[in-house]
Amino acid sequence: MSVTMKSIHSHEQHHVKKRSIEYIGAKFTSVVSIVMAILFFINSVDIANQTVKPMMFSVSLIYIFFSLIQVGITWKMKNDLEKTGVIQTFTRRLGYVQLLSLFAGHLIITVFAFSLIKERRSLAYVFAYYMLINHIVIVALSALNLFKPYVTDSFPLAMLTLLVIGLFYTAVFVFVIKQEDRKVSPAAGTYFAIALVLSSVMGNVFALLLAMQLMVQTEHIKKYRFEKWHSIWEKITRNQAAMLGLLFIGFVFSLSMWSVFTFDYDLAVKNQYGAILQTPSLAYPLGTDQFGRDVFSQIVFGARISLLVGCISTLIPAVIGGFLGAIAGYYTPKTDHVIMRLLDVLYAIPGILLAIAIIAAFGANIVNLIIALSVGAIPTYARTMRANVMMISNLEYVHSARALGASDWSIIFKEIVPNSLAPMIVKATLTIGSAVIATSSLSYLGLGVEPHIPEWGNILKAGSTYLESHAYLAIFPGLAIIMLVLSFNFLGDALRDALDPKLDEM
Repeated sequence: MSVTMKSIHSHEQHHVKKRSIEYIGAKFTSVVSIVMAILFFINSVDIANQTVKPMMFSVSLIYIFFSLIQVGITWKMKNDLEKTGVIQTFTRRLGYVQLLSLFAGHLIITVFAFSLIKERRSLAYVFAYYMLINHIVIVALSALNLFKPYVTDSFPLAMLTLLVIGLFYTAVFVFVIKQEDRKVSPAAGTYFAIALVLSSVMGNVFALLLAMQLMVQTEHIKKYRFEKWHSIWEKITRNQAAMLGLLFIGFVFSLSMWSVFTFDYDLAVKNQYGAILQTPSLAYPLGTDQFGRDVFSQIVFGARISLLVGCISTLIPAVIGGFLGAIAGYYTPKTDHVIMRLLDVLYAIPGILLAIAIIAAFGANIVNLIIALSVGAIPTYARTMRANVMMISNLEYVHSARALGASDWSIIFKEIVPNSLAPMIVKATLTIGSAVIATSSLSYLGLGVEPHIPEWGNILKAGSTYLESHAYLAIFPGLAIIMLVLSFNFLGDALRDALDPKLDEM
């Protein structure tokens, strides 16, 4: 009897916690939406010339409209929870109204709307609607090239491919909903999963996550092997800031891949003296610089460099530092002392100064920039891995492996390192944001990527001289840097919480 009561109480606590998370998400969405609406409204009014920018003013009115509805939904959710403890069906149906915000590009409200309209949301459903939103935004932004003076030769075929993939993603979304209602067999998800993996090659990380989840849900998969996967993503998907961060990272990655076929590189690098310092318009969504180059195209192509340098300059020190840290943490104090004292010498040199010295000696280009950022980060990864290896080396299963005659290398790389990866993954996620900032900072100083290459730091440097007359030239690349760094930080924080065994659900 006591066991039954305890399970009922635990079940009730879970649902109360879930509903409170929904309400917190509603408040978060309301606040962010209101702030965005105010910013759009302020930017729509030119106080100096006492004029109103029609396009920006229209956008601000649309955002204000959806913000007011969002505030009303938040109030209704609070009222429902106070009176009945359950969010009413009518309140959830208001989410269908908020889905219209997708056409205004209000992705934060769109994400909330998808989560609101369905009370029981599986991981597959969450991954499916994020995948769909990501793809719709890519299609919309790529379609803006139709207003430009010319497009790349591969644009028509690429847009047709994007539309076909969009229809496929819609079909997958419908399948996921029907699967949750048990109207279709989970086994059919295997075929969708294979196609999703193929489509994820173009950068849609949510398509890959959904493919893995559909495979897990099939009947021939042993579920107990994926309990950790399910637990981690359950925690991450409840963190709205982290999921929005992952959405932006996935969007930037997808746009970087598709831009090869949908954006013309000449618009970002070639001078167009007939379009100098154009204000934002349909043809030039973020305006043009002092040479007539499209800022929007520059930021799109610059994203590729920022992601490339950020990810590679994080992967290299993670591998090298992880290897050295594992050796130092496992072997005798003498080996540990030699490795760590050498790394301490490297750690004593400030990373940014070391990067500047390397680039000054070997020249400013992408390869040297990656090397410069990688070398300075090795000691921090080595210390992180060393601490985890020293702790895990004393556990029983390591002693058992040693007693059974396993070699040191087998114990290190089969038993210890796999169980030490969680802190390394979290650190790597957080470090990518720092690498993006370092890349842009060095480029801004003329010590990173070559000046003629559209990179966010280079774009920001060129636009900073026009802050008084054409502030958008510096604001847009600056916002891109801030949003990408924040996205990695939000995701890293969520990963840290999800991978921490001390933070298991009560």
